[in-house]
Amino acid sequence: MRILGIDPGLRRTGFGVLDADGARLAYVASGVIETRSAAQGDLPARLKLLFEGIREVTERYQPEVAAVEIVFVNVNPQATLLLGQARGACVTALVARELPVAEYTALQMKQAVAGHGKAAKAQVQAMVQRLLALPRAPGPDAADALGLAITHAHAGTLVQRLHAAGAMRTTASMFRRGR
Repeated sequence: MRILGIDPGLRRTGFGVLDADGARLAYVASGVIETRSAAQGDLPARLKLLFEGIREVTERYQPEVAAVEIVFVNVNPQATLLLGQARGACVTALVARELPVAEYTALQMKQAVAGHGKAAKAQVQAMVQRLLALPRAPGPDAADALGLAITHAHAGTLVQRLHAAGAMRTTASMFRRGR
């Protein structure tokens, strides 16, 4: 299975592609989509660049599934809203290609990759390098994206089984029930 990991950001969105065959993982590609060419205050232009960048990555690498980081609420509500819009552009590009999208928190990714949810960026980079047998550590955004793909490779099957069995609540079902 080919998995695309996405670490959304308004200035830099990381992506990572890997092939998973059971427990065996093989690195395919990684990088960042930057929005520097758009003016800093031009949110629509930045979102368009993200959408087009994700579309280009999906066309080039043909993933079967995507794993995207869930936005956390941080101290600055404006930054959280902007990050949410960047994430929305990325998810929209993925679902426009009819890709299934799995979502993981940064804590879940760090726990899956580094063994604990409070791992520093450098620890995630080093573990991604080790797990994928890379000659050097990827940049922080690409490492997080590859970490999300690794998380899905390890947990995706279990999560799908739990959802199918009705053992997990999804955010959408919580909203339907009025919670």
